[in-house]
Amino acid sequence: MSDQLTLSAETREKAGKGASRALRREGRIPAVIYGDKKDPQPIHVAERDLQKLLDTGYMMNSLVEVTIGKDSVRTLPKDVSLHPVTDRPVHADFLRLAKGATVEVSVPVVFINQEESPGLKRGGVLNVVRHEIDLVCDAARIPDQIEFDVTGLEVGDSIHISAVKLPEGSESAITDRDYTIAGVVAPSALKKADGEDGDEEEGEEGEDGAPEAPETEITNQKSENAEGEDSED
Repeated sequence: MSDQLTLSAETREKAGKGASRALRREGRIPAVIYGDKKDPQPIHVAERDLQKLLDTGYMMNSLVEVTIGKDSVRTLPKDVSLHPVTDRPVHADFLRLAKGATVEVSVPVVFINQEESPGLKRGGVLNVVRHEIDLVCDAARIPDQIEFDVTGLEVGDSIHISAVKLPEGSESAITDRDYTIAGVVAPSALKKADGEDGDEEEGEEGEDGAPEAPETEITNQKSENAEGEDSED
């Protein structure tokens, strides 16, 4: 399961663009905690602390315990807005989680036992359709990643979500179709070679067959002309 991260915060007394700009000049990032049928709680956090969590690469699918003074709130990050030029965080949203709550998260996927795939051994390529899958799971049991075993996959085979055993307490957020996660496809060089072979075969057939039709046609025309000349005589 994903590690629970921690983040210290302070209550934000003033709202508005001016107040937010002032906070950023001081190295603080305005944020808000909302959800669980409670009023939104404006806060601000240290930019360096928020950036440190972002740099882990898994902040957005991990629980974050936000401490405000003596209180702590269990949250799930929902959005971190970045500056369009500098990519520095400018605002963050955190979803307050009730005990036993379920959440929808995007979890990264990894593919194991690639050396056990005959298709990959023969030069096939693993074509990844989805690098993340959307899951609905217990907020306290968010998986770090989902593993997909490619053992035995041949060229042309694919992995669908229905073939994967998800962790206990997790289920696919998409339930209306059995979507594809990845597949083993032939490398482009092999496809090109197959295409060239096909073109050559077609060309050879054309060379053998092309002269025959005109020759037969000319012979028929000569025969008709000869018959016509004979009849006129």
